[in-house]
Order: sequence, then structure tokens, then C-alpha cells
Amino acid sequence: MKTIQTTFQTAFEEDVYKGLTSFPKYLLSKYIYDEKGDKLFQQIMAMPEYYLTNCELNILKHHKAAIADTINKEGGFDLIELGAGDGKKTKILLQHLVEKEYDFSYLPIDISQNVLEELETSLKTEIPEVDVKIQQGTYFNILENLANLSTRRKVILFLGSNIGNLLHENAIEFLRNIQKAMNPEDMLFMGFDQKKDPQKILDAYHDPAGITEAFNKNLLVRINRELDADFNPDNFKHWETYNPESGTAKSYLVSKVSQKVTINKLGLKVNFEAWESIHTEISQKYDDAVVKWLAEESGLEIQTSFQDNDNSFKNYIFRRKN
Repeated sequence: MKTIQTTFQTAFEEDVYKGLTSFPKYLLSKYIYDEKGDKLFQQIMAMPEYYLTNCELNILKHHKAAIADTINKEGGFDLIELGAGDGKKTKILLQHLVEKEYDFSYLPIDISQNVLEELETSLKTEIPEVDVKIQQGTYFNILENLANLSTRRKVILFLGSNIGNLLHENAIEFLRNIQKAMNPEDMLFMGFDQKKDPQKILDAYHDPAGITEAFNKNLLVRINRELDADFNPDNFKHWETYNPESGTAKSYLVSKVSQKVTINKLGLKVNFEAWESIHTEISQKYDDAVVKWLAEESGLEIQTSFQDNDNSFKNYIFRRKN
């Protein structure tokens, strides 16, 4: 491996450099989400194999009244959604809150400005009564300012089991940061994909249409475009694993041949042995005991939970421990 540059103009440059000069190699999944990656993920959520979307839709459709009654209190609230995406699921709750004439504002947060603008436009057409204020940024940057973002009671949404993209120690740190930004009356509404038949989990991340493969390989496409690299995505095989003991699903891009990749903007040449991997994603699965432990370690407590018809997915409501 040959490198010249060690100074970076962007976090993307630095993270790509660190990941591809590490052993084993890795790339951060958050960088999949450019304009193309956003559209690919929307396709993934619509796949029949990707059960998570329909499970959470089932919860919101069947329990929207109970959820709304739980989060609504006198004086109104700000509904702050981390990683809002296209808002497909959230719109079910927003529509119900509008119909009940509850006093709330909606603050969707996402790393993608493109996705936020599309969400804002669609809400103006579909549910124009919603007071929406988009916020662009990463979870971690927004969390630092969360306490100042809202002046009234906060209900923080984190849907889709996105918490599963973090290892347990990082998930605890993430939850602690949310807890620190919460007042005693605030709530956290969060999705957790549950442990289940390992084959069903593997099928969700290794679809026969190859959409998930294209999604992961979008990392390489983005590096080629933004960092003037010469990755050949066809030289990499998308591979998914699931450990039912730990509940951890992992995605890899595996080099099918011995090859050398040049990243001109970083002055970096990266050697790959045949069958060497790049770790791209993690998707953690949970049960009640693990969620309770994560909450306790983070200074939170479970107030209630809602599950889909098959008990494949759960949404939990947390409060700060007194």
C-alpha cells in the first residue's frame, strides 16, 4: 500500500483513508447515502424480502391512536425525527396527529439535504397542516444541539431500527447523548428489529434482485466520483452474514481477484488480495432483555412498547430515569 497524502479536506476523505488503510479494511455505511444511495435505499425498503418496513408500518397503522395518546401532553410538543428519510412511515402518525388537532411541530433530521427537501415538498402536498422545519446534519452533530433545538417538550423519533447500525458500546454512547439532551417530560420513540429466523434476516440483506448489492457498492461508486478513484465494482462480491447468538448481521464487499486500486485525491494506492473483504454495514437484532440492558446503561427506562402482528419488530417508548 502506497500513500502520499496525510491531510484531508473533508471528513469523507479522512474516513475513507482510515478505513482502507486499516486491517481488516472497512468503510462507513453513512457514506452510502448520497442522492443515488438514497434512491436505492427507498427501493430496498419496498422489497418483499425487506420485512422491516412493513412490520413498522403495521405497528404505526394499528397502534397510531395509542402512540399518539401516549406522546401527546398538555402544552404541545416538538416531534424530532432522526434519520427521517422519505417519511413514509412517519406520515401515518403525522396524519393522525393532524386529524386529532394535536399541537405539535415536526422537525425531520437527515444527513441528506436532497431527501429532506423531497420530504418537505411531499408534506406540503399530502399533509399541508403539518408545521415542518427540516434540519440537515448527522445524528451526532444534531444531538449536540438537541437541547437547544426545541424550546418545548420533545418527542424524539428514531424509526427503522437504525440503532442497529451501531455496535452495542456505540449504541449506548448514542443513547446516553440523547438522554443528556432530554428533559424529564421528553420521550424517545425508537424501533428495534427483533431476533428471528436467521434465514429471514439473511434474505432481507441479500435480495435476488441485487438492490442491496448495488446499495453497498455505491460506496465504491461514490469514492470513484468524489475522490478520483478507479474501483471496478464488478470485481467485488457482496456478502452477508448473520450470527444468531449475537444478533449481528454484517455486510461485506469481497475482492474476487488480486487487484490494486488508486485513489488519486488521497494519493493512495490500495492493494487487495483475492477474497479480502471491506466491511460496509452492521445491522443488529434485539430481544427485550438486550433493549432493557441498553436502556439501563444509558440512563433510560422503557415506558411501553408496541409490536407488529408477527412479533418481528418492536417500537419502544423510553423516558429518562428519575
